[in-house]
Amino acid sequence: MRGPRKSAMAVRRPDGELYTEVWDNAPSRIWNRLPIVRGVVNMIGSLVVGYRCLMKSAEISTEGMEDGEEPGKFEQWLEKTFGDKLTNIFLGIGSVLGVALAILLFMLLPAWLVGLGEGFLPRWGMSLLEGVIKIAIFIGYMALVGRIPEMYRMFQYHGAEHKTIACYEAGEPLTVENIRKHCRFHPRCGTSFIFIVLILGILIFSVVTWSNAIVRTLLKIVLLPLVVGCAYELIKLAGRYDNWFTRIISFPGLQIQRITTHEPDDGMIEAAIASMTPVLPERKGEDQW
Repeated sequence: MRGPRKSAMAVRRPDGELYTEVWDNAPSRIWNRLPIVRGVVNMIGSLVVGYRCLMKSAEISTEGMEDGEEPGKFEQWLEKTFGDKLTNIFLGIGSVLGVALAILLFMLLPAWLVGLGEGFLPRWGMSLLEGVIKIAIFIGYMALVGRIPEMYRMFQYHGAEHKTIACYEAGEPLTVENIRKHCRFHPRCGTSFIFIVLILGILIFSVVTWSNAIVRTLLKIVLLPLVVGCAYELIKLAGRYDNWFTRIISFPGLQIQRITTHEPDDGMIEAAIASMTPVLPERKGEDQW
């Protein structure tokens, strides 16, 4: 959970106890207040912090479960060679592979597939078809990943996060009973953000050349910060206001959250409360959108 001044994570240890870690947010800079630019900065920051939290939580949640097992020769060599830097190395490798997979699935593959029909569709039709393919890949990917038991469990924690935030925004005390009754869908969700990025990409990338798939991909990478920045402003708008326009913006992402969030159990809600409580603002209204 991220608050105005602090962030926190809570992890369930193998013995059932909750481990909570709290840290100060990075100080606000001028680019954190610039429209469009702040969206790119916040997205990069969220990706870095989120990935580190996933790595740390995986380590804590399995703590002591492998005691007594002799590490293999390869594991011993890694530990001896890299020492404390090993986690950061895996973090870097995972990030590079993640970016490469995203470029392959959401840029190269759709452009190549639509390029096969060049000459049969108008330019706007090809851009629209490319966008539809991206959305289909995204929804299909999330649906398939969600069938993995560990990912299903993570999506339950995602639901616990949303329900806890909804309870807080409703002005109710953060208790398991109060949180349980709230909706697991929330307009300021990363799922909604990604979907808005895909929709905006259809519009903005429609001006990019179709003459070469590689050139088109490179141009889209250059324009991606603009797409991300605009999507951030829209998701921020949807979180601040409730009217017909923001409901239209939020609707597709809220429906996809049926895949990326699941109803949590009480233990997961307890973890969400443990990570939410330390980041609540001391001054009333400091967290208002």
